Amino acid sequence: MKILDKITLVLFSIVILIIAVVMELLMFGFLSFTTITALYAQIATIPVATNITIWTSIVCAILAIRAIFFGTSTGKQKQGTNEGILLENESGRLLISKETIENLVNGVAKDFENTKEVTTKVIIDNQNTLKVAVTLLVLPNTVINELSMNLQKKIKEVVKKVTDLEIKSIDIKIKNITTPEEIKEI
Repeated sequence: MKILDKITLVLFSIVILIIAVVMELLMFGFLSFTTITALYAQIATIPVATNITIWTSIVCAILAIRAIFFGTSTGKQKQGTNEGILLENESGRLLISKETIENLVNGVAKDFENTKEVTTKVIIDNQNTLKVAVTLLVLPNTVINELSMNLQKKIKEVVKKVTDLEIKSIDIKIKNITTPEEIKEI
């Protein structure tokens, strides 16, 4: 939930709580309608208090309409967990694990002919965004800048297509340049 939604929900809840307490006090006889009307008459003579009352009632009405008709969930909701990303819709929930995304990224990176020994780490931060760190070995005569740009682009495309998740950043670390002979030994 966004911070603005939380603040408005708290303010709306406070106003509703005050109204509920006043109604209960009226129902049990601790307050009388004449006391409430006299208090309102005193407040109504103060121009600032009248404006505050009008604007508070308008804001409460708008928040109530928003809560009734629009709610806080708009379609699919993404929640980051330690295990992965939780997607919710009307039919249920789907948890896409970090390992799934890591294996997907490894598969994409291994399809590039100049990459070897690919390891991937997926990080889900507090804003529920994905960050991917890829470490790999490359063959000699590889244009590293071109390889990394193509790899980043392809990883974003494949992850978006398969999981419908956006990757905020892809960090690539070239661990070393290896020769074909070293790969045969491994």
